[in-house]
Amino acid sequence: QVQLVESGGGLVQAGGSLRLSCAASGRTAMYYTIVWIRQAPGKEREFVASISWTGDSTYYSDSAKGRFTISRDNGKNTVYLLMLNLEPEDTGVYYCAADQRPPQQMGGSMDHDYWGQGTQITVTS
Repeated sequence: QVQLVESGGGLVQAGGSLRLSCAASGRTAMYYTIVWIRQAPGKEREFVASISWTGDSTYYSDSAKGRFTISRDNGKNTVYLLMLNLEPEDTGVYYCAADQRPPQQMGGSMDHDYWGQGTQITVTS
């Protein structure tokens, strides 16, 4: 069993930055791929970024590339999503999820093993 808790969301102006945290607990939490997913108002959930359990492999959506950085600290059982140059289109609820599959398989499915409760990000223009 893995429990995930997101934090770090909030209100920010366009061009600003935020760092989200995903704190994982559970005996095997550090061995899971962690993926960030977001859901904009009125839209379906979409993949943002994923990271392998070692932290060596990372993948990003096209909209996240160059602006977002995913990283993890297994000593703290925490995964981070640093988001720079935020745009109003980045507004939504951001979820982290844990998955036993490798990070390169995270883009095509929302069927992950465990989910956090989500954290809201609002980017104003």
